[in-house]
Amino acid sequence: MNNKEKPLILLFSDGGADPNPGTGGFGVILKYGKHIKEFSVGYELTTNNRMELMGVIYGLEQLKNKAIVQVYSDSQYIVNAVNNGWLDKWKENNWLRNKKEKALNIDLWKRLIELMNIHEVTFEWVKGHSGHEENERCDSLANMAMKGDNLLEDVEYLKQKENPVDGKIRKEGDLCRKCNISVIQRENKLKKVKNKQKFYYKYYMVCPNCSTVYYTDEAKVEIKKDTNTLFD
Repeated sequence: MNNKEKPLILLFSDGGADPNPGTGGFGVILKYGKHIKEFSVGYELTTNNRMELMGVIYGLEQLKNKAIVQVYSDSQYIVNAVNNGWLDKWKENNWLRNKKEKALNIDLWKRLIELMNIHEVTFEWVKGHSGHEENERCDSLANMAMKGDNLLEDVEYLKQKENPVDGKIRKEGDLCRKCNISVIQRENKLKKVKNKQKFYYKYYMVCPNCSTVYYTDEAKVEIKKDTNTLFD
């Protein structure tokens, strides 16, 4: 199938949460020629950016055949991430935004990438609340969805709240920032401390693959002034 045979789909999407994080929803409009479909879904607890992403993903997931899709969104988070190459860099860098911080909403970015590998997707930013007909309608759909009775759970967001993805290693099983392998906990067997040392780490995390060591705040213990040993 060549490009001329693929249908051109216009996808308009908007999403939000009130407060942020809070109850959320998204609205989507799909246009193919004279055919128009509208969708909206609400969630109990989520974020603005997750709703913006879910709207685009949901719209793309409704397409049964490969298509050329023009996405219109007022989310600079999404449009800039794709058009400025940030998304590719995050993926290539093991989903790190920088040396220390993990990218947010990795689960949704991965879903979006899979859909972008199926369809020919381009993104265009539109200014929100500026009278853009489809954007205003998507905003209304999102608001109606978040005020509805059948709100869903954003399961992945709830998981992330319990296990923050800020790049910090906190416990055994967290993923090494260098090679994405689960770290393991090791006891710190050091018994002596330096005279001016104010604290020590009772244990640490280590990657079994690359041997990178991580020290956590949870393992940090203050040293009493009247002793130079770690353990009684």
